[in-house]
Amino acid sequence: MSRRSVEVTTDLLLRAYRHGLFPMAEGRAGDKLFWLDPVKRGVMPLDEFHLPRRLLRTVLSDTFSVTADRNFAGTIAGCATPLPDRTDTWINPQIEHLFTELFRMGHAHSVETWQNGALVGGLYGVALGGVFFGESMFSFVRDASKVALVHLIARLRLGDFRLLDTQFVTTHLAQFGAREIPREIYKQQLAESVDYPAVWLTDPEPEALEREFRLLAAV
Repeated sequence: MSRRSVEVTTDLLLRAYRHGLFPMAEGRAGDKLFWLDPVKRGVMPLDEFHLPRRLLRTVLSDTFSVTADRNFAGTIAGCATPLPDRTDTWINPQIEHLFTELFRMGHAHSVETWQNGALVGGLYGVALGGVFFGESMFSFVRDASKVALVHLIARLRLGDFRLLDTQFVTTHLAQFGAREIPREIYKQQLAESVDYPAVWLTDPEPEALEREFRLLAAV
């Protein structure tokens, strides 16, 4: 994995994503960003996502309400919040500022999970053409981030996205079908997808979402 310190702007950030690189800080208090270009890249095949029946029941219930692009600032702040199993984070204030600017430009998006009016989970990432670059997710209550992920997958499928980049594969993502592929294969898929005319759907029809949920549970 190669890394080098750089001054990052939103324009440079978008150009880097198009070529398969992404930035991280070394910690919440870190004052430098680094480009990462992993030898093995995490991806989530959109046609092979595995939705367990138990989670499907939660998604279809009224346990949570889910929105998109409703509270991007709150979502990235949630992702940067220390948790018992994650005492530090790679999201420093500069990352928050850059991605909030990308959101204002229409390139970054969030999916939010709510319970009793409180933001309890969510995720955010960058959309370019037919690629969604997943950045981070958080959960303050059980299943909140998982429900956000299921809603993301459904939206990407409905919007005809081609590639979901997860950067790395965690145990959390592997249970849904995420896998590692060689950097060369990833960049080939990226080049084939980054200019594809997919559409980010902030408010899809509820019936269309439910249909996708049930299709995902059948995989």
